[in-house]
Amino acid sequence: MFSIPGFKVVSLTDGAAARIREIMAHSASDVAAPALGLRVGVKKGGCAGMEYTFEVAHETAKGDEVVTEKGATVIVDAKAVLFLLGTELDFKTDRFSSTFVFNNPNQVSACGCGESVEIKPQAESALAAH
Repeated sequence: MFSIPGFKVVSLTDGAAARIREIMAHSASDVAAPALGLRVGVKKGGCAGMEYTFEVAHETAKGDEVVTEKGATVIVDAKAVLFLLGTELDFKTDRFSSTFVFNNPNQVSACGCGESVEIKPQAESALAAH
């Protein structure tokens, strides 16, 4: 959709890349279709207006942005590209939980529980600047 040589819509920390590789390794035998990567996106929901989504992807759709970095593949849903531009995907583990963390420069605010966010999409012209 917005492929620009040398530019990635999202980047991965070492922790996120390692966790995605683990998920793909476990997903390889789950279904008949091979797992291609982790699909990330956004959807309307929650008290702040939007929620991040992620699932194992077995196919790509027209306009999806495919990012391969550090041996891990992330497929950014075409409808989420402008919301996720410049996002760093991390994976954090603490004493009681582990989760993917979206360090998104387009995120304006988040609800108190941390489940939903408000995101201002970048203008398509922002891609030209990269």
